[in-house]
Amino acid sequence: MIEKSFKNAGPCAGVSRRKLITGTCTLLGACVMGSPVSAWFFSESSGSEDIRGHIFKHDAPEKLWKWHKKAKYQKSLANRRTACGICPNRCVLAPGDRSVCRSRVNMDGTLYSLAYGAACAVHVDPVEKKPLYHFKPRTTAFSIAATGCSFRCLNCQNWQISQVRPEDVRHYDMFPEQVVKGAMDASAASVAYTYSEATTWFEYMTDTARLAREAGLSNLYISNGYINPKPLDELCGLIDAANVNLKSFSDKIYRKLNGGRLKPVLNTFMTMNRRGVHFEMTNLVVPGYVDDPDMVKRMCAWIVETLGPDHPLHFLRFFPQYRLDRLAPTPVATLTKFRDIAMSEGIHYVYVGNVPGHPGNNTWCHNCGKLLIERRGYNIPVYNIKNGRCAFCNTVIPGVWS
Repeated sequence: MIEKSFKNAGPCAGVSRRKLITGTCTLLGACVMGSPVSAWFFSESSGSEDIRGHIFKHDAPEKLWKWHKKAKYQKSLANRRTACGICPNRCVLAPGDRSVCRSRVNMDGTLYSLAYGAACAVHVDPVEKKPLYHFKPRTTAFSIAATGCSFRCLNCQNWQISQVRPEDVRHYDMFPEQVVKGAMDASAASVAYTYSEATTWFEYMTDTARLAREAGLSNLYISNGYINPKPLDELCGLIDAANVNLKSFSDKIYRKLNGGRLKPVLNTFMTMNRRGVHFEMTNLVVPGYVDDPDMVKRMCAWIVETLGPDHPLHFLRFFPQYRLDRLAPTPVATLTKFRDIAMSEGIHYVYVGNVPGHPGNNTWCHNCGKLLIERRGYNIPVYNIKNGRCAFCNTVIPGVWS
């Protein structure tokens, strides 16, 4: 892990190497109900393969910096220890310890977030990039990230900001009021909490979301879905849409590929479904890990039975990244097959991502089969949805289209 002195950190201290995410960091323009998880949960013995993260002992700074806030959902324990209740990692920290996500520390018996207002990635994206295909198409999202992640995915695309401490990356003052102003100046329709894992900077996200909603902006939660019931319940009252990455339908694979557990993610989907949050699901098809057709069939059957057929599902093509940089990209034929499986299981809207020109980039009416939205990259030359309905057969198309 990169070691840097806290006193030397500040706005623009250090440089993130992922230009795609940070760009130049310029501000553009400025609980659970439903079917029980146990009925479908694909349990497997974990064996010895588990890359779950661990607490960083004695890694807290000597004193707090400007970008801190007292953490929510903490519990005080004996000997000035604190328990973090944000995610299923449930870190128990002694004074001076740092959490698995690297963004939370115990300072003299109190848990603090060190990522509050310290945006390390800021950009204006098409909403389709999240990906959200059924939420306000052709609008933009003012996208922000702070550092941190609850997982240790071997294939992480944004590891330069997700797998480091807040003080280790370039960042700017971007407190909630400034985020909302930036979004308004950029004429964005939404604020997206994205790139890293927004659950790890929960206080920053929720404070911003409240102000964004007051300003008439939508809130988008782009996440791995690894969050505990109480904070999720609070969050569901603030967000308008989410894309949650369902990384596989195997607890064993979650352990060895991501360092997480499957059941909490399934619970997140069930809660969002119950709360009426618009969400879409993403499955990155990593060769050798997430390319089993039988597992995909079980996953899609669970989705239809537990969540219904109308939540869009995106199968994304994997490209070599991070610690899996020697794997080959996902064969396009595999993605096409998985899309066919999902649709045969009854999911109405199934997409193929990271494959330009694939018919699975487009939206087709699940009733009449006509082309509703054609996507060429992030451009939409054809749009045949009127008042939330198919322009040809008048069938209601699930989503938020205004």
